[in-house]
Amino acid sequence: MRFRPSSRQLDYFVALAETLHFGRAASRCHVSQPTLSAQFKLLEEQLGCTLLERGSGGISLTASGERLLPLARRTLENLDEIVTVAQAGQSNLGGLIRLGVSPTFGPYFMPYLLPILKREFPLLELYIREDRPNLLEEGLMSGALDCILTPDFASSDQWTAQVLCRESVSLAVPKSHPLAGVDVIPVDMLRGEKLLALGQGFRLHNDVQALAHAAGADFRQDYEGTSLDALRQMASIGMGLALFPAAYIASEFGKEPDLLLKKIEGLPMRRTMYLVWRCGSSRTTHFENLLSLALQAVNSMQVEGVEPA
Repeated sequence: MRFRPSSRQLDYFVALAETLHFGRAASRCHVSQPTLSAQFKLLEEQLGCTLLERGSGGISLTASGERLLPLARRTLENLDEIVTVAQAGQSNLGGLIRLGVSPTFGPYFMPYLLPILKREFPLLELYIREDRPNLLEEGLMSGALDCILTPDFASSDQWTAQVLCRESVSLAVPKSHPLAGVDVIPVDMLRGEKLLALGQGFRLHNDVQALAHAAGADFRQDYEGTSLDALRQMASIGMGLALFPAAYIASEFGKEPDLLLKKIEGLPMRRTMYLVWRCGSSRTTHFENLLSLALQAVNSMQVEGVEPA
């Protein structure tokens, strides 16, 4: 029979790859160091390749180890899914969902979704991780996350991406700015203007960069915000103009007396939010049910500029 690594051997491999230390890996796996070392050596012999380089400076992954690590993580995650589905069943969305959300949408949407989830699935454990979209995608790829809510997702045969809603985006202009009196701003009127953006990894960063290029505006990378709140505060004191999505505007702009919201002539000024999970996941039914509840939450928001799919 063809050799197949055991889940325990894969646990040892992943622990060693993540700690790069036999003692810490053994402690994490709750075994003695000699046991872990012997089992890992056996794994390398059975696979016929070296996964770790051992030297006076410590240990490091070989090229083979780098290639096999994502597969080992995915295999362990799939085994966890089997247990989750078997124990919790379809009636509770699998018992646990690790959901990644973009910080430009999650804080203004989750208060609508959480009560619905609590009502429909009171025993569901929901782990929420808020991070930049590019890091959420990495978490989904590695198996650290089950599904993610992310804007303007690039399609791939690795993922199933379902549209949740479409959200308008507006340009914030200080009341003292010369453009404050213009209702819909022509793109060419932004020439030479300073445009503020969130840091790299956010879709809004790319949107502002594209707008600056199209308009001949000054894309201020030295003033990148770490949050929409920081961006709003910078715009309010005249450091530049900035883009904001509708859900954030509805939640936070009521307390912002110094900014006006504008549309830009000829530009779509909107983004699309997706619920994304790994293609072929054994939990597809869970995520489809989650999407259905998320659509209910979008409908309950009743926010101008947020349109359900």
